[in-house]
Amino acid sequence: MNKLEQLNFDNTFARLPDSFHSRLHPTPLPDPYLVSFNANAAGLIDLDSAEISRADFAEHFTGNRLLPGAEPLSMLYAGHQFGHFVPQLGDGRAILLGEIRNRDGELWDVQLKGAGITPYSRQGDGRAVLRSSIREYLCSEAMHGLGIPTSRALCIVGSDEEVYRERIESAAVLTRLAPSHVRFGSFEVFFSRGQQQEIAALADYVIARHYPHLSDVADKYQLFLHDVTQRTARLMAQWQAVGFSHGVMNTDNMSILGLTIDYGPFGFMENYDPGYICNHSDPRGRYAYDQQPQIGLWNLACLAQALSPLIAKEQAHAVLDAYAPAYHQHYAELMGAKLGLEIILDDDIELIGSLLQIMHAGQVDYTNLFRSLGNFDTSADAANDTLRDRFIDRAAFDAWAATYRARLQQQPGSDSERKARMDAVNPKYILRNFLAQNAIEKAEKHRDYSEIDRLLILLGKPFDEQPEMESYAAAPPDWARQIEVSCSS
Repeated sequence: MNKLEQLNFDNTFARLPDSFHSRLHPTPLPDPYLVSFNANAAGLIDLDSAEISRADFAEHFTGNRLLPGAEPLSMLYAGHQFGHFVPQLGDGRAILLGEIRNRDGELWDVQLKGAGITPYSRQGDGRAVLRSSIREYLCSEAMHGLGIPTSRALCIVGSDEEVYRERIESAAVLTRLAPSHVRFGSFEVFFSRGQQQEIAALADYVIARHYPHLSDVADKYQLFLHDVTQRTARLMAQWQAVGFSHGVMNTDNMSILGLTIDYGPFGFMENYDPGYICNHSDPRGRYAYDQQPQIGLWNLACLAQALSPLIAKEQAHAVLDAYAPAYHQHYAELMGAKLGLEIILDDDIELIGSLLQIMHAGQVDYTNLFRSLGNFDTSADAANDTLRDRFIDRAAFDAWAATYRARLQQQPGSDSERKARMDAVNPKYILRNFLAQNAIEKAEKHRDYSEIDRLLILLGKPFDEQPEMESYAAAPPDWARQIEVSCSS
């Protein structure tokens, strides 16, 4: 038996009753070929990178040939989509092969996105396209590089099979890894059906696997909701601090573990705009950048409702009331660190807010500005001319800089020490839309996948200076403004 066939499957979700999922086999994908492989993610499931040289590697990661021990299934869930409840959703194009237990005892879901029609496809074709697969593959690894909880991406397998979206595109299958793909909507489906036993069974399953410290606690369900709430509050703060917009924060896209999952029309904000909408399918801006924190709470309220057979109303309210303070604390700490502040004082919130205001007024690039602030000189105004020139209203920057300088002088340490701290939290490289688009066009037009692999390496170390990749930190070219991503992305 080869090493690929020795992966240690231990399928705990498949042990749940059939009401939680549908068992099925992936739809065969014709003539699959490997597009890209992520060796770092492979280590999570003890997969030897040398296995990609096997002729049948792509067959295994489309589901054409099942790995020994796999028990393929699609998960059932419901969800609030753009605020409207849909009583049954489920994995419409994703199939969970099973869970692999690695040598450290960790369980990782191995899920194929684009593996064909499932009982939840709702008249869809069950396929993913190469374009969107590349975007998710790169972004999940970019988020991991930024230190933000996320699903991971193992590989992309392509095919010449045609898929119809706004245009004809080629099919692909993305292999996703995560400790769990259980989501808020996994509970909502059973609440909407009045199936209280299933709600309790799912809660007990998730607690036993992912929150084992709560298993023997009397009020474990309330504490479970508390932990999910706290993880979500921190995740929202992390998204905001790096300028990331998810684009489709439906409850079926919210992880019970506080992970970033289900990448579709995402975007990293370029010029600072609190009302930034990354999703062309969201004209009203329900999921705009500045709405994400409150949508996180709204979604948690939906989860709390789904858990209401297990948690008293006053207990649930107490848990949800703790969300906003937790979010604001995390956000203040993250933004303070981006400014090089070792502790957060009351006036620092105004310092952060006033900087964002002048950035918005001057359409200043969010990522590049914070990275450049590491070079702020506390000893001489003239040394900050390069920073000053990023702003249209230089007088406004001068006023802010005077306050910032005074604040920095209140804390010990040199400018160089502060810069080292700031460079460790302010990325130089993010997955800008035009970078992803360049990789997509090379792949689609020329079957050249080198740019995907180049970006994978780059985004794995977003805080490092990489002189040979300096152009990848540049602000987007004018043509990038024409890029639109939507729910079909």
